[in-house]
Amino acid sequence: MSNGSDRKRERRQNRLPRRISSKTSKKLVGLFLAVILALVGLAVRITSINATEGQQYKRIVMTQAQQQYDTRTIPAQRGDITDRNGTVLATSEKVYNVILDCKVVNSDVEDSEGNTSQAYLEPTVKALVSVLGMNEADIREKLTADDTKNSQYVILEKNVSITKKKAFEDYCDTGSDENKDLTEEEVQERENIKGVWFEENYVRTYPMDSQACDLIGFTYDGTTADWGIEGYYSDILNGTSGREYGYYNMDADVEQTIIPSTQGRNVVSTIDINIQQIIRSAIENFNNEMATDKNKTNGAQNIGVIVMDPDTGEILGMDSNYWYDLNNPRDLSDYYTSSQLKGMTNDEMMDALNKMWGNFCISDAFEPGSVFKPLTMAAGLETAAFDTDAKFTCDGGEQVYDKYIQCEGVHGTQTLNEVMKNSCNDALMQMGEKIGVTDFSKYEDIFNLGSRTGIDLPGEEAGLIYTDETMGPVELACAAFGQGFTLTMIQEAAAISSVINGGYYYKPHVVKEITDSSGAVYQSVNPILERRTVSEDVSADVREAMAAVMEQGGTGYVAKIPGYSMGGKTGTAEKLPRGEGNYLLDFVGFAPLDDPQVLVYVVVDEPNTEAQETSVYAESIARNIFIQLLPYMNIFPDEEGYTQDNVTTVTCTNNDLLNHNYQSYDNGIEVNDYGQTYGTDSSTESSMAQAGTYDENGNYISNGQTHSVEQEITDQTVGETGISDTNLADTPQDTGTDQTQTDNSYYSDGITNEDAQYYQDTGYQDTVYNGG
Repeated sequence: MSNGSDRKRERRQNRLPRRISSKTSKKLVGLFLAVILALVGLAVRITSINATEGQQYKRIVMTQAQQQYDTRTIPAQRGDITDRNGTVLATSEKVYNVILDCKVVNSDVEDSEGNTSQAYLEPTVKALVSVLGMNEADIREKLTADDTKNSQYVILEKNVSITKKKAFEDYCDTGSDENKDLTEEEVQERENIKGVWFEENYVRTYPMDSQACDLIGFTYDGTTADWGIEGYYSDILNGTSGREYGYYNMDADVEQTIIPSTQGRNVVSTIDINIQQIIRSAIENFNNEMATDKNKTNGAQNIGVIVMDPDTGEILGMDSNYWYDLNNPRDLSDYYTSSQLKGMTNDEMMDALNKMWGNFCISDAFEPGSVFKPLTMAAGLETAAFDTDAKFTCDGGEQVYDKYIQCEGVHGTQTLNEVMKNSCNDALMQMGEKIGVTDFSKYEDIFNLGSRTGIDLPGEEAGLIYTDETMGPVELACAAFGQGFTLTMIQEAAAISSVINGGYYYKPHVVKEITDSSGAVYQSVNPILERRTVSEDVSADVREAMAAVMEQGGTGYVAKIPGYSMGGKTGTAEKLPRGEGNYLLDFVGFAPLDDPQVLVYVVVDEPNTEAQETSVYAESIARNIFIQLLPYMNIFPDEEGYTQDNVTTVTCTNNDLLNHNYQSYDNGIEVNDYGQTYGTDSSTESSMAQAGTYDENGNYISNGQTHSVEQEITDQTVGETGISDTNLADTPQDTGTDQTQTDNSYYSDGITNEDAQYYQDTGYQDTVYNGG
């Protein structure tokens, strides 16, 4: 019995709870508190990370999980630049960057039997090589190099065409009709092409290559530019980039949110590409006659041409002799040999590029010479310093203060028209003295000399003039005939335009309107009348005097086109330092005489010849332009008494320059050197083209009769001849400040000197244009 009772008692004792020692209890409490604190700390840390770095971690997850579905920029298409007739001069074409996800291509793939291999590698490499024509070694290097083998974004090739992209997609599309005959193995191979995708981009292209390169400019990367219309209107041309966001939703499905890009606005320029080609042809003809290098580029140190509508300030054409392909703007091979290029330092290379990219017509200031004389005459008539009946006597020069300044010859007593016709420096010095320093300086300001015109192109130079405080009698005498100060071609063209159009100074501009992507006009750039310069009567008097320049025996006769009433002025400016035989030659002309519809200004800086001092070089370029330009612009012969019996054919034999017949007419229809005909009736044109023949001397023959009277042009008989005179005034000293304005843009509205000074003095800050 006792044994059974003992066992029962032992069982009851085992069922009673055991007491936990105080030491063990403390350990358990501490452990519990530690776990609670750890959980609280983790929660705080997660909250902190989510608040401060959540987006970064989201992007990492998106990149790892979704590859091309992460956030990316959608580039905007830059707007087009066209000429006034709609010809595209600059455009942006859609291209693609080929992107390779090396991590995906290198990943191991398990087949149905559980075996793993890099099943994507070879099919992907094969497709890239065979379809896109890529280099296999380059692809494999990207897939094996330590810094790229695990990358999910490697650019294999840029600017792939949409044609190649579509070919690659068609190759990979195993369900298409084109691929219906593929074997099962070939289908599997193409389905294993992975990790390749195409990223949209745009590349800037210029269909006309180097035509109008000075005016158009180019972009460095498709969106940024410093030169030409591309630079001035860059922000208008650029659109707004879009964004594409990729993410997984609550159901683990991939979704995308796309904010589309906005295309940039288009710029319609005032230029006419056909006029640009006429200008280019004339300069090329000059270079072919005068240049000695194999590429025919050194006909002169600089050549510039502006064709302008004097009634609106619109630039119809503008060019110089440094052309470059806008699609390859860093190619200097036309101007330097390969050995010269290899020997250039980086600074020398940039200087050479900047010279080629620059626009001589707006960025280079020079002494204009006698083309300035119509402005002096206009100022004298407007201030009543002399009247239209005034006569001036030339005895070969003037003693001015302590210097004797020569004239080209002794012209005797002359009327105003004869002064212009003979380009008499002596008479102009007398005019300057009558006008006086104060009024002469005042009219320099009125004609906008020494100040930028505000043309809508970057890089405009201001020029340097004497003020009424710094101009002495010698400076006044020389300035009256265009020496002793500097201006730019665009300043001269705008000033002369105001003098011949009735006295209205229009701000020159190269853009006609801005349109949106649908072609709707966003903004019209209307002519801006800035000031009156002279009266209608004075304008008529100056035109009459400039007409005398174009008469036979006048210094501008080389540029005269038979049958057309025209006005013009020649110029020969001796460059500094005086006495070294270096000249800048220029000619400005317009037609018709009483209602000027077009102005042409030509500058030839140091022609490639020993005897530089004759204006015939500039006149011959102008003539080649006028001979095609006037018919193209529907400007027809208007001189009285013009018939087929008094047709004149002019041959320019000066220095073997342009040694051919320029023009002849039959019944008022032009037939030029190239056999082209112009007329109002197409049937007449056709018959003229068939009937037109030339004799061995290039004279036009009709009905067996030669209708021409040949006038040989030589240095001795035609053109203005400059003289060397060390007594001419020097130009004002440059202050050392940069006179060229490179940062003006659409938003500054072509800021001029006065505007810039006003902003500086007043602290004015132009408000940012909001895009409308």
